[in-house]
Amino acid sequence: MTLTFSKSNRHNGRTTIVESAERDEELLRRAVLQLNGHVLGLVFGIICGLVIFIATNWLVLKGGDPVGPHLSLLGQFFLGYSVSFIGSFIGMAYGFVSGYIAGWIIAWVYNRVVALKS
Repeated sequence: MTLTFSKSNRHNGRTTIVESAERDEELLRRAVLQLNGHVLGLVFGIICGLVIFIATNWLVLKGGDPVGPHLSLLGQFFLGYSVSFIGSFIGMAYGFVSGYIAGWIIAWVYNRVVALKS
């Protein structure tokens, strides 16, 4: 926090400090408390897509008789997804879209709550 004193207000330093603190608080409210929905969506999308991609390929490389029975249930929601190498790319695309939408909604709700409190 920076305090600025002008020459005319040196004798009234308390008023200048209060005004400066209020100005800093308003700048902080504008800069920090607003989330960018597109950025948060992009981050959530990348993370979700990579998690599905890595989990699918981990199970494919691990192998076994039933390969990933629990993860294969994502095929009920993501059309075309299966626990296979090709399915990992399909799952990554669906994960990115789902994560982007979730991140955008979280940012939107957060920004509305902050606006109500302000």
